[in-house]
Amino acid sequence: MTTATPQRFAAVLFDLDGTLADTRLDFTAIRAEVGVPEGIGVLEYLDRLEDAARAEQGRQRLHEFEMRGADAAEWIDGAESLLQRLARARVPTGILTRNSRTAVARTGEILDLAVDCILTREDCAPKPDPEGLLMLSRRLSVPPEACVYVGDFVYDLQAARNAGMAACLLRNPGNQRFVDQADLVIDRLDELLPLAGLDHS
Repeated sequence: MTTATPQRFAAVLFDLDGTLADTRLDFTAIRAEVGVPEGIGVLEYLDRLEDAARAEQGRQRLHEFEMRGADAAEWIDGAESLLQRLARARVPTGILTRNSRTAVARTGEILDLAVDCILTREDCAPKPDPEGLLMLSRRLSVPPEACVYVGDFVYDLQAARNAGMAACLLRNPGNQRFVDQADLVIDRLDELLPLAGLDHS
């Protein structure tokens, strides 16, 4: 683990897909099918489309992708045990995701997600906008500077920075290029335990 912010955090917040849950979503395929150009997010692209019918068709395809992923959801290695440890220690936890509420609810049914608060794209502006993280901070009664947000994509890191939180990258073979934008880099989720004042036992 590398870190420029060695302090302990009072709350641990997470992205969902690729961080806590493996939903096998192929974002490259989603972008190709919906026709999203490089340099813009899928949600942002659909919101900017002037062709309402095409935008609605794209949203429907995105929904189908997300629900298929939700139905296939499995825990990322170490995620379930980490959440259990944090819950036992009464460390506040939350999830902020760009996924839909329906897809997140399905993932939650399958994995029994046990966190204090979950926000989806229907609840706030999508990452990298900091709105959702600041909402979680208020709901958990933990100031942003005492929170760490853990994710696997650049939007997660940007959202954390924009919210005044520590940005933690869960490194995988496909996201090494984002390392220099993170305050912390971990390769396993249990590396978060000392940052919440817990040991690995």
